[in-house]
Amino acid sequence: MSGQTLTDRIAAAQYSLTGSEVSRAVCKATTHEQTAPKKKHLEYLIQATQETNVNVPQMADTLMERAGNASWVVVFKALITTHHLMVHGNERFLQFLASRNTLFNLSNFLDKTGSHGYDMSTFIRRYSRYLNEKAFAYRQMSFDFGRVKKGADGAMRTMTVEKLLKGMPTLQSQIDALLDFDVHPQELNNGVINACFLLLFKDLIKLYACYNDGIINLLEKFFQMKRSQCKDGLEIYKRFLTRMTRVSEFFKIAEQVGIDKNDIPELTQDKKPEFSSCFQNQPLALNTAAVETLSLALPFNTWQCG
Repeated sequence: MSGQTLTDRIAAAQYSLTGSEVSRAVCKATTHEQTAPKKKHLEYLIQATQETNVNVPQMADTLMERAGNASWVVVFKALITTHHLMVHGNERFLQFLASRNTLFNLSNFLDKTGSHGYDMSTFIRRYSRYLNEKAFAYRQMSFDFGRVKKGADGAMRTMTVEKLLKGMPTLQSQIDALLDFDVHPQELNNGVINACFLLLFKDLIKLYACYNDGIINLLEKFFQMKRSQCKDGLEIYKRFLTRMTRVSEFFKIAEQVGIDKNDIPELTQDKKPEFSSCFQNQPLALNTAAVETLSLALPFNTWQCG
């Protein structure tokens, strides 16, 4: 039996009358049913972003309109649908969102219809902030950290010092916004927030792989930097170390709620980084104090994202 409300059916019918199949699909993905957006509607919208004749601004505006609903379920599902399209849709969808001066203005959102509404409203406010940060990061960098190539010849490992020092704080801010979702296992108690958590989990794997690559690049270039750049680089590295614990805690929650352990990166802290490989091409007369300072730091994670 369908859990769609009369309001859901009327909204979908209105868009059918106007001939907007994309807007109708948005309505279908963001019904009042307390379940994740249906796969068939998400796939339709993802495919729509690939079509040159589809009006992406109109699609985004319909999602923004649904995010202005009074119901926490509709708003949450509008955010989840937007997140899906940012990750899996054509990049022009993300480009459009990043071009807007404002995206989601939900910092004061509150559904007062019941205790569940109060609880979920907190996570909606946090989630919308993360999506805003994701769009802002794209605007700052002109690429999506989640989509770029990882590893030795990836974007963060080959980046210049100047761009690296600009990009790492932007990446850190996006990771912070994600970790600030700050959910506990017992709060993952319905299909809507569970769908959100899974998207955040997948994003964090990609973001932290980028973060790792950026830190390795930073250390490799450390002794080529100007004095002021070294200071900025050390601050970035210190922040990286403090985030390791929070990322590890997030992954522990993922394991507790049933995400396959094989899908969860293992953050190991029993080895120190191989500084010899980072600095093998550097002159012998290095700043010993700086090397010792960095050597006291916690190790890199040894996992890689596929």
